[in-house]
Amino acid sequence: MATMLRYPVFPFLQDPFLEQGDLTEGQPRVRSIMAEPDYINEDCDELIKPKKLVNPVKTSRNHQDLHRELLMNQRRGLAPQNKPELQKVLEKRKRDQVLRQQMEEQEAHKKHSDLEIELMKRQQKLEQLELQQQKDEEEQENTPEFVKMKSNLRRTKQEAELQGASQ
Repeated sequence: MATMLRYPVFPFLQDPFLEQGDLTEGQPRVRSIMAEPDYINEDCDELIKPKKLVNPVKTSRNHQDLHRELLMNQRRGLAPQNKPELQKVLEKRKRDQVLRQQMEEQEAHKKHSDLEIELMKRQQKLEQLELQQQKDEEEQENTPEFVKMKSNLRRTKQEAELQGASQ
């Protein structure tokens, strides 16, 4: 059952550290599925042992000074007050939105006189008429040429009939 590399062939072997009462019946006793590397044992001096790579950013003098300064400021309670630009913009937008909502609420609660109400109604009617005219113009621009010509012919025919009936 053993391989050439001292590793068990089957990962489900009995673990010597577990006692019989720890597991219920039917559960296999599992030892680590990962094989342990050979270089852990100090037996082989021929193998190259892995070393942790050096991070050039952390070893730089500027980074160490900056890190030391930040740690000292944090201990003193002088955390940097400069926020990222995105956070500043988002906070400003939120403030502006809250102010706009407050202004709208104030206008809604303010009582309007009869004259103001009538002027607002007329303004709404004018806006609706302008929207209707814009829609009509867009429809006329999108209609084909032959439809426009047919409507022009119909209009001239009706005008001719009206002039003939009035004479």
